[in-house]
Amino acid sequence: MLQYMVKKCCSEGTKLNQILISALVVLPIFSYGTAVGWLSPMGPKLMADKNLNVSAEVVSWMASVVYLVGIPAVFIFGYIVDNYGRKKALMLTSFFMTLCWGLKLYSTSTWALITARAIMGLGVSGSYVVTPLYIKEISEDSIRGTLGSLVVLSQNLGNLVVYVMGAYLDYYLVLWICLAVPLLHLLVFTSMPETPSYLLKIGKTEEAREALAWLLCREKTEAVVENHLQLLVQEKQQENKSGCFKDAVKTLVSDRSTFRAFRIVVFITLARELCGCLAVLHFASKIFDEASAGHTGWVLTPNQQAAVLGVVQFVGSCTASTLVERTGRKPLLAVTCLVSGAAMCLLGAWFAYGGGGWLPVAALCLCIYCDAAGIQPVPFVILTEMFSFQLRGTVTSLVMAFACALVSMELRFFHPLASLAGMYTIFWIFSGVCFMSTVYIVIYVPETRMRTLEDIYAEIGGIKHPKDCEPDVTRL
Repeated sequence: MLQYMVKKCCSEGTKLNQILISALVVLPIFSYGTAVGWLSPMGPKLMADKNLNVSAEVVSWMASVVYLVGIPAVFIFGYIVDNYGRKKALMLTSFFMTLCWGLKLYSTSTWALITARAIMGLGVSGSYVVTPLYIKEISEDSIRGTLGSLVVLSQNLGNLVVYVMGAYLDYYLVLWICLAVPLLHLLVFTSMPETPSYLLKIGKTEEAREALAWLLCREKTEAVVENHLQLLVQEKQQENKSGCFKDAVKTLVSDRSTFRAFRIVVFITLARELCGCLAVLHFASKIFDEASAGHTGWVLTPNQQAAVLGVVQFVGSCTASTLVERTGRKPLLAVTCLVSGAAMCLLGAWFAYGGGGWLPVAALCLCIYCDAAGIQPVPFVILTEMFSFQLRGTVTSLVMAFACALVSMELRFFHPLASLAGMYTIFWIFSGVCFMSTVYIVIYVPETRMRTLEDIYAEIGGIKHPKDCEPDVTRL
């Protein structure tokens, strides 16, 4: 019914439906963003309550358990995505997020808080496995980069919203508002279509045609719909028809160009997760509290400063939506990584030697801006553009498992390492990762914007292409 109403409201041939469904698809990512940001204002509140046995150790586990659970969860969702569809997998993520917020409302005991965060790990992994895939398969080439950047934009918006709520609203009211988001997604998304690519995979050609017509704001009898459908059919015919995870992994390892593409994606994922921004977002209040210690004239509280960080992050995400199509993937990723490394280096120097009270705020804002504008969104866009339909699910699962392992270690040892070696050491490590990643990006990462897999693989395989890379035919 909702599909019919929207189709009647949009002009023929517009991209309105692709934008609408993408906005709905990223709601689970928004919910994840609220979960990430929630720990910054609420962690100190929980530790300050003497009736609760919540220590810094418990908060570290609350931060890291999300990603520990995420390691096996990405493979589970990879199986669900390939065998039960993108739509069902995405709705399952919102179900887990509903359980997470509901359990936090039910109890503030240590077991409940850690268990809720573990359940959130299922939702997080699922949403990041499914969402980039879904957006790639329902969007045209001309807007795919912009819509793909909505993944990180929605996460950062979630961070911002919960930072602001945490500074001014009651603990339980914040939880009720966070609970409403996945419930809304479960209610609305039931009327949205499955992706045309998956419908073709399972042999539902007519349903794929109807989904294409809706996404293109066209009648299903129009020639343009048939042309898009045939392009998808041809894409599938050119690929290995086996959807087995084992066969996909074998292809990744045995094919030279595919393996190089996988290696590139793994490395930029490492850069994304170890640039330090996720740790900053989880422990922003603590970092600002240490930064403000001994300095007078600070107008904002640590939680309010964290909210300012959320604003900067959101602005950066909006910038990404604009720049990712204009500048290309590679330049945006390299520049933001370089600037973030410089900001982290300055921040480490401030914690080591001191200086003006404004410096840590400015440096954190700069690195968070760069993270949101390029380091976070661009790797997801590159991932979906460097692999065929047959391999996307498998690659996404492997990369997300790797990312979860990195982040769980980073968050688990942030507090102990800060106490042992000093906050400055951590930020210098993050800075080093950013600088080394910049060099790698410049040398090895190809530009994927508006290019076919043939063009991309010819470049990374070391084969000189006979002509300049032409933009691919606009298609879903």
